[in-house]
Amino acid sequence: MSPQVILVGANPFVRLFDDGEVTVAASVWIVDWSLRGRGNVLVLWHAGRVRVIGENPELAAWVSDDFTRHFPEAEGLDWNRGEVENAAVTIDIDLASGMSVSAADVTIEASGVLDVRGFATDSFDLGGRPHGLSLVLAPVAEAQVHIGGKPVPGTVRREGTPERPSASAFLTAAEVWTGPGTAPA
Repeated sequence: MSPQVILVGANPFVRLFDDGEVTVAASVWIVDWSLRGRGNVLVLWHAGRVRVIGENPELAAWVSDDFTRHFPEAEGLDWNRGEVENAAVTIDIDLASGMSVSAADVTIEASGVLDVRGFATDSFDLGGRPHGLSLVLAPVAEAQVHIGGKPVPGTVRREGTPERPSASAFLTAAEVWTGPGTAPA
């Protein structure tokens, strides 16, 4: 029996560093279909606070609490989410050039695509429960986040090799999550 598809879409991530510390982490969600509906969501960690912005509160809370907070990119960050902010999230992704996001008073730009490659696993840990994940991944060289019109300090951390670059900011496409019919607690 095939695993149950629970979410289809894309989930780019931008994490900026200043003096070795994370200054901002932004999980951008385009959900084309899921067990909790569809829509765009921005999950933003900055200055010890988590903001969740989207027009579908149930979907927004689900991707924040049951996905993003369990990602390796969120490890070590205080995860004290407040109420979902009901606002439109506009996202434009181009795997050749980058991404732009606008949500409430937040804007994000990412550019300088370093590579485009596939990724798949059947054991992505979400709160102690393995899930399947397949996607197209595109690490990027640069990203900026503005909150309230002010730039958040920090830069993208680039790693990997010239043949297989990685970065703390990346785009995704064709993302499919599989797993149990209900999300982890």
